[in-house]
Amino acid sequence: MSLLGNIIWIVFGGLFIFLDYIVGGVALCLTIIGIPFGLQCFKLGVLALLPFGKEVSPGPKGVGCLSTVMNIIWIVLFGLWIAISHVLLAALFAITIIGLPFAVQHMKLARLAFTPFGLEIRQIAK
Repeated sequence: MSLLGNIIWIVFGGLFIFLDYIVGGVALCLTIIGIPFGLQCFKLGVLALLPFGKEVSPGPKGVGCLSTVMNIIWIVLFGLWIAISHVLLAALFAITIIGLPFAVQHMKLARLAFTPFGLEIRQIAK
């Protein structure tokens, strides 16, 4: 089921979201200060390309002080707007029953886009 969901996701916009995150990550990595934020964009891009069959969970060390500070900076500069866009897309997809799985994936992306530091993407065990 996750393979079919990922294929449909890519065809109906997942590839464009992935490319947006990758281009943003490369742009952020051009400066030394932006590298940590660029790496988080790459993490978001990986999830945006193939979201079905993956979950977002706290890392093995949890969320520390540095992650909290970086999340605050991320929210102020990027995270709030990215998360809002994913929530709006989720609301748009949730209008129809067929779009509900895609709405769930956008909410997963919104959670990671709001506070990406200290979270990791894991494959769901079968």
